[in-house]
Amino acid sequence: MTANPGRLARALAVATTAALTLGLTACGSEEEPADAADADPANDAGSSVDDGAAAEGDGTLTLYSGRNEELVQPVLDMFTEDTGIEVEVRYAGTSEMAAQLLEEGEASPADVFLAQDAGALGEVAAEGMLADLPPETLELVPETYRSAEGTWVGVTGRARVLVYNQDAVQVEELPESVFELVDPQWSGRVGVAPTNASFQSFVTAMRVIEGDDVAEQWLADLAANDPQVRESNGDILADVTDGVIDVGLINHYYLFELAQEQGVDPEELDSALHFFPGGDVGGLVNIAGVGLVGEQEDGDAQVLVDYLLSTEGQEYFRTQTHEYPLIEEVQAEEGLPALAELEVPDIDLNDLEDLQTTVQMISEAGLS
Repeated sequence: MTANPGRLARALAVATTAALTLGLTACGSEEEPADAADADPANDAGSSVDDGAAAEGDGTLTLYSGRNEELVQPVLDMFTEDTGIEVEVRYAGTSEMAAQLLEEGEASPADVFLAQDAGALGEVAAEGMLADLPPETLELVPETYRSAEGTWVGVTGRARVLVYNQDAVQVEELPESVFELVDPQWSGRVGVAPTNASFQSFVTAMRVIEGDDVAEQWLADLAANDPQVRESNGDILADVTDGVIDVGLINHYYLFELAQEQGVDPEELDSALHFFPGGDVGGLVNIAGVGLVGEQEDGDAQVLVDYLLSTEGQEYFRTQTHEYPLIEEVQAEEGLPALAELEVPDIDLNDLEDLQTTVQMISEAGLS
């Protein structure tokens, strides 16, 4: 796999120009979630890294990552090897990283913020902490998966799904809507991870689409329906696969990770994925994304963003984390419906920034 030389060369040129002519000072910088976007064919995304350009990258940047080290560090190592730019990383949960950025303000040492959902990026951007990204970077991804204000861009797509045990649930029993999961027939059978950022973003989407009263009632009904609360999507999937839980709300890629770990095709697992049809909010497609924190002393942080959106970066996420690539040149994992074919809810991901109210509602419902 090779990264896009045109994009990296442009970003390195930006670095040189910024350092020599713009004289910008680094303000507590930080980047958006390290997964971004869709490529534009006009940007020559399919080319390989230019060795000469890569050799120019000899700086250091600080990344605040709301994504797991096991998932992110390998692609950062690839980036350093290809560009010569060192990355100092602070790892924590996405919500925790966003809170730290907001607390640090302009004093933050972060250059880049890598988040696992649009809500956290929007929350930080709303406080004016994210710098504008170049139009050529934003245009690499579909409008749906980037900031309307140009402050963050998606790196990968993450579809919400219902995972089910194929011995316990027949296809014809699967619900058409996530709202059906509070019905008596699902009592004690549904796994949820209320403290997980992806669950919180999904509930935030429900609030945006259906209103706070509907979301509040759904949470109360779910809590009263004996939900099987787990700490993570992975815990839910493990229990569904083992027959401990019948169904669970997770992100799509966990099934592919499990299949890879076991050395089997996803179809061989006892669990399978159900994509909610008809634009149901249960079928939300969120992003993992990235943003630049504050003014940049040089262009090194922008080089990282462009690397994550290159064919090499996108292939890494497709094959290693099994998320949806957002650039046109890289297709989805075999066995997954194409991103464009999913019946997703009509929502602007820029509207998901109010996570604090969501967390409070989840807690008041007794789910966390």
